[in-house]
Amino acid sequence: MKLVNGVQCYSRFPQFVCFLRQWNTRTSSTSSNNSYCIQSVRKHDYDHYLCCLLLPKSSQASAFSIRAFNIEIAQIQNQVSEQSIGKMRLQFWKDALNNIYKGAPPLHPVALALAEAVGKHKLTKKWLTRVVEARDSTQTRLFRSTEELETYAEHTFSSLLYLTLETLGVRDVNSDHAASHVGKAEGIVTLLRASNFYRASRHVPIPMDIMIRHGASQEDFIRGQLSQPLQDSVYDFASLAHTHLNKAHSLRNSIPSDGWRALLPAVVCESLLKRIQQADFDPFSPQLMTRPPLLPLQLLWKRLSRTF
Repeated sequence: MKLVNGVQCYSRFPQFVCFLRQWNTRTSSTSSNNSYCIQSVRKHDYDHYLCCLLLPKSSQASAFSIRAFNIEIAQIQNQVSEQSIGKMRLQFWKDALNNIYKGAPPLHPVALALAEAVGKHKLTKKWLTRVVEARDSTQTRLFRSTEELETYAEHTFSSLLYLTLETLGVRDVNSDHAASHVGKAEGIVTLLRASNFYRASRHVPIPMDIMIRHGASQEDFIRGQLSQPLQDSVYDFASLAHTHLNKAHSLRNSIPSDGWRALLPAVVCESLLKRIQQADFDPFSPQLMTRPPLLPLQLLWKRLSRTF
């Protein structure tokens, strides 16, 4: 299982997926670097692949490069067994970002595509740097408090949404505020849906303060035993994500122009939170390992409704 929103690519509505893919037909002149990014996102982060397909054609290639960059960073933790090797790979991307902004990107397809996006949209270096630094600081996958988890989600998931807004030419306080909440909700949902992955590696993604509040045992989580305290902890964690989504939705009417397009991942979060609820807040439920079958249709409906 891949830990980049890692779930099986599954849909009962392939016709809608096909429609989304053809929404903005790509020409034969698409560069190999952009094609590499698109295929990487399609393979490892299918939910955001669908979301990117619903962006304007002028933003798609840049958005795919941003998501592919995140995949490169996120996969490091799962591909290396020694922390020192992981640090070296993260350092490569830190150096790559510095060189991209100096106009000398390394000969890596994602770096080259990202350099093109940076030049086209004047992407803020801070957001890209925060993604790398946040991954570097959470090698143990252990969050001592909800605040620590939210900071991590802000620096990773929210930063990616800020960058997507910039590809749309949207630089607005209300849009950024909504993106911050959507990103935090994404961070929580991503951790919950990967519970079986974390359990296998003997890590507990639920912040310790929530576990302590309900008297939940980390050993129960690692053994895959759904005790009532653990179930209550999952409920609290999922409720926190729901609260962030509600805050984002309360800002919908104050988001200008096409800003809503960047926030379509909120639709993914809502759909997965419903599945968690249907599973009675069991983080080990097989339902969480597969993608909601109606997701392509839900995303398309929001696209037609011009909202998230």
